Amino acid sequence: QVQLVESGGGSVQAGGSLRLSCVASGDSIAKYRMAWFRQAPGKEREGVAGISTGGATIYYADSVKGRFTISRDNAKNTLYLQMNSLNAEDTAMYYCAAGRYWYGFRWSSASSFTSWGQGTQVTVSS
Repeated sequence: QVQLVESGGGSVQAGGSLRLSCVASGDSIAKYRMAWFRQAPGKEREGVAGISTGGATIYYADSVKGRFTISRDNAKNTLYLQMNSLNAEDTAMYYCAAGRYWYGFRWSSASSFTSWGQGTQVTVSS
């Protein structure tokens, strides 16, 4: 099973940018659909963005469309999330996730993913 480690979180003012990275080990991410989820205190885990194995299919939650960009480098076994125009509502713990397609797969569902990182905190001050 693939192991995932996120980095790149931090504190930023509203309107700023951050780039999250997720480095995988133990297996090649080329086998997996990859995604970023986030969870704010007291809220459910939310699917933010997802990308298919080759990058041809990309999913974004409505709340981040036009501001966030997900990408992957299978050769480096790394997933990225470029976050621009951040606002206070983006404050959350961000998690990297890996999963494989099955008939019930949904990009926005945490249960579609089997491997998770430990998370990286993003805090946006207004």
